[in-house]
Amino acid sequence: MADAISVSAPISGTDRSMSIEAGKLAQLADGAVLARIGDTVILTTATAARSVREGTDFFPLTVDIEERTYAAGKIPGSFFRREGKASDQAILTDRLIDRPLRPSFPDGFRNEVHIVGTVVGADQVNPHDVLAINAASAALMISGIPFDGPIGAVRVAYTTEGTWIPHPTFEEGEESTFELVVAGRALSEDADSEIAIMMVEAGGTEKSWDYYADGAPKVTEEVLAQGLEASKQWIREAINLQRELVASYVSVRGPIETIPFTTFSDYEDDVFERVQAVGTDPITKANLITSKAERNAALDAAGEEIRAALGDEFADRPGEVKAAIRGLTKKLVRKRIREEGVRIDGRGTSDIRPLSAEVDLLPTAHGSALFQRGETQVLNVTTLGMPRMNQLLDTITPVESKRYMHHYNFPPFSTGETGFMRGPKRREIGHGMLAERALLPVVPSEEEFPYAIRVVSDVLSSNGSTSMASVCGSSLSLMAAGVPLKAPVAGIAMGLVSDEGAYVTLTDILGAEDAFGDMDFKVAGTADAVTALQLDTKIDGLPADVLAKALLQAKEARLTILGVMAGAIAEPRSEVATSAPKIVSMEIPIDKIGEVIGPKGKVINTLQQETGADIAVDDDGVVGTVTIGAKDGNAVSEAKRRISLILDPPTAEVGAVYDGKVVNITKFGAFVNVLPGRDGLLHISKLSPLAGGKRINNVEDVLTLGQPVEVRVDDIDPQGKVSLSLASVPEASAGGGDGASSRGSGNGDSAPAAASGSGDGSGLSFEDAFEAELKADLGDLGPGAAAAEGGRGGDRGGDRGGDRDRDRNRSRGRSRRR
Repeated sequence: MADAISVSAPISGTDRSMSIEAGKLAQLADGAVLARIGDTVILTTATAARSVREGTDFFPLTVDIEERTYAAGKIPGSFFRREGKASDQAILTDRLIDRPLRPSFPDGFRNEVHIVGTVVGADQVNPHDVLAINAASAALMISGIPFDGPIGAVRVAYTTEGTWIPHPTFEEGEESTFELVVAGRALSEDADSEIAIMMVEAGGTEKSWDYYADGAPKVTEEVLAQGLEASKQWIREAINLQRELVASYVSVRGPIETIPFTTFSDYEDDVFERVQAVGTDPITKANLITSKAERNAALDAAGEEIRAALGDEFADRPGEVKAAIRGLTKKLVRKRIREEGVRIDGRGTSDIRPLSAEVDLLPTAHGSALFQRGETQVLNVTTLGMPRMNQLLDTITPVESKRYMHHYNFPPFSTGETGFMRGPKRREIGHGMLAERALLPVVPSEEEFPYAIRVVSDVLSSNGSTSMASVCGSSLSLMAAGVPLKAPVAGIAMGLVSDEGAYVTLTDILGAEDAFGDMDFKVAGTADAVTALQLDTKIDGLPADVLAKALLQAKEARLTILGVMAGAIAEPRSEVATSAPKIVSMEIPIDKIGEVIGPKGKVINTLQQETGADIAVDDDGVVGTVTIGAKDGNAVSEAKRRISLILDPPTAEVGAVYDGKVVNITKFGAFVNVLPGRDGLLHISKLSPLAGGKRINNVEDVLTLGQPVEVRVDDIDPQGKVSLSLASVPEASAGGGDGASSRGSGNGDSAPAAASGSGDGSGLSFEDAFEAELKADLGDLGPGAAAAEGGRGGDRGGDRGGDRDRDRNRSRGRSRRR
C-alpha cells in the first residue's frame, strides 16, 4: 500500500490543526484527499469524464456528500437500518461546496465533474461542512482537472463578547450570536496574498436574541463587514496548506498532468457580430418594456426577427445564432445599467418594486399571509402543533431534533412553464433552509411558546428573489398565527454588475438581472440586526468594501419593506387562532414523572380519554416537562388542574366520607381513589358487610375495578397512608347468610358491624380467625395488632382493622398514591 503524503498546519487562534493527506486512499479517482480537524474526517474525491456528452451546453458539476452514520458510532434509525436519501444537511453542504468551486473552472469547460465527500469520522465536536469545501478544492488541485484554485473556506462565529473566532465547535457555535461561512481565492501566488470573497453563507443562532437581551452586541452591517475581513486570515491559511500539499505531492509523485479537454463557445465571433448588427435595435426596444410578460413576448418576437434575417447566412449554425441573441441581450442590459443607471423594468439601481402584504387569507390555517414584490408572489402558511410533532433528525451531528421547520415549494406554474413535481429539488431545500435560518433567531424558545412550528412558502409567481419574499411572508404568517416573534424579519436580494473594476450594486433584483448579473446577494434581518446572509458570485471574487456597501444598501431596502409589513400586521397576535391547538407547558419534579404517567401509561391515558387533551411528558435529566394541548381551551385547563392535583394531592380528613372508586385490587384489600391523586386502602377485613357479614376470601368476590363505593377515612398515618372503611353498602351487596342486614343507614353515620362468629363451627370470631391467618402468613404483627378498643365486642372492627391495615401496609409497602 502506498504511503500517504500528508501536510498539517495549526489553525491560528485555536488549539486545533487542519491536516490533509493524499496518495493512499481511492487511488483510481483523479484526485482524492483525506482531510481532518480534530477527529472529524472526510474522504473527498474528484473525478472528471474524458469527453463531453453529446448535446451538453453547460458545465455539469455534481457534488455529493455521503454522511456515513458509522462516523458518529450510530446505526441508521430508518426501517432498513442503512443510509437512504441525502439529508437536508448533506444537500446544504453540497450546495456550499458547489457555489465557490463552479466559477473556478475554465469558461466553456463541459466535461462532467463529480465530487464526492464521504464523512468517515464525526467527533460531535467539529462540523464537517467547511472542512469538506477545503477538501474538495485540495482533491481538484492534485487531480489534473482544469481548476483555477485553490479555494479556501472558514466558519467564523461572533461571540457574546464581540469577537470573531475561527472554526467554532458545535458548542462554541451555540454559544455565539452569529456564524459566517466564507470561501475565497487568493489573487496572487504570495503566501500573504489578498483574498477575494466568492461565497458567504451566514445566519444567527437559535439563542441570538437571548444573548442580545443579556447585553451581547448585535450583529449589524458594520459587524458583518468586520467578520468578512477577519475571515481572510483563515482562508489564506487553508489556501497555503493546499499549496503545500500540491508541492509535496509533486515532489513524491512527479508533475500533475492536466487531463485533455476542449472548451466550447456558445457562438463564434462572426455570428455575434452579425447578430449585434441586426438585433441591437429590436432587443433594445424590447428591453424598454417594464412588464415581464410583455417584455418576454417582445424579446421572443425580436429573436424571431433576427433568426429570420440571418437564417440563410447561418443556415447550419442556428444554435449559435440563438446563443448569440441571448449574449447580446445580456450585454445590452448590463450596458444600460452601467451607463444610464436604468434597469430593464425602468427602476433605478436602488429602487424597490411595488410592495404589498396581507394576512388571514385562509380561514382554516393557523396563520396565513401573502407577500408580493413586483411580480414575485409567495403564499406563506403557519401550522402549530404539539411538541411531539418536532422533527427528529437522524444525522451524524449532535443536533437530534428541531421544532421550527420551514419548507419552500417552487412549482413550474410560478414561472408560466410546465414541468414535473416529484418532491423538492436541491434548490427548494436550500431556499427553505435559508428562510428558516433567517427566522430562527427571532422564534421564541420552547419554554416561552411550547409549540412545534411549521411554515410552508408556496411560490405562486416568480420574477426574482422568491426566497426573500418567503422570509417576509413567513414573518407575517407567524405573527398572524400568534407566534410571539422577537421582531419581524424582512429580506432583500441584491445584485451586481461589474466591468473593468467598476461595480454597480442593484437593489431587489429581477430574475433576468440575477441571470445576467455577477452576484446574488441575499440579506435578511430585523430593523437593527442581520439574521441571515447568502452570497454567490460568478466572477473571481469581490472586494470587501464592495460587499460592505451592498450591505448598507440592503439595509435601506429592508427598513422600507418592514414598514409595509407593519401595515398588514404590526405585532404578533396575543392569542393563537381558534383553529390552532391551545397548549400550555408546566415543569414538574423529575421524580413525579412516574406518577403523572402511571403504570404502563394508565394515568396519562385516562387523563387524555376523560379530558380530550393531548398530553406529552418529557425530561432533560434534571426537570420534567408536561405539555398539554387541545383545540378546546377548557380541556387544557381541566387536564392541567388534574395534573396539578397529582403533583400536590389534596389531603383527606379523618372521619370524612367520600364517594370513591376502586382503582386497584390486591389479596389484602382494595385501593380506593377518594380525591385526585389520593388513594386509600379498604382492607379485606372491612369488606364483610358486602357479603352479609361473612368472611371474605377474595376481594374480587365483592368488588370490581372502577366500582363506585362510599368510604370513610378511619386514619392517616405519618407517612400519609390512608386507611378506609365502608360508609355504606351498595344496594346490590346488601344481605347476609343469616338474614341479618349489614347495610348501613345510607347516610354514612353507622359503622358496619362484624359477625360474632366465623360461621364454620370453630367458635372463633371472624376477626380472631383473620388475625390468626395473618399471623400464620406474616408472623407476629406486634402489640398494635392485638390492641382492642371496647373489648372484643362486635363494634371493634373499625379501629382495630385500621391498625392492622397500617401494620400490613408497612410490611408489604403496597399503599399507593397517585
